Amino acid sequence: MTALARPTNGRMIGGVCAALARRFGTSATTMRVIFVLSCLLPGPQFLLYLALWILFPSEDKARAAW
Repeated sequence: MTALARPTNGRMIGGVCAALARRFGTSATTMRVIFVLSCLLPGPQFLLYLALWILFPSEDKARAAW
């Protein structure tokens, strides 16, 4: 498993779905579909996405920290 960092390439909005897909070994498209479908259910999905966008470092910053 890789570290959670938002990639610089292959992201659409914030890179959260791409980071989660890389972490769990699935495609980014699959993660995006799961997120969109989860938005049909009640809950704080958008707030969670925004929180993860803030908490996950960008891949550039994560590389600089190593």
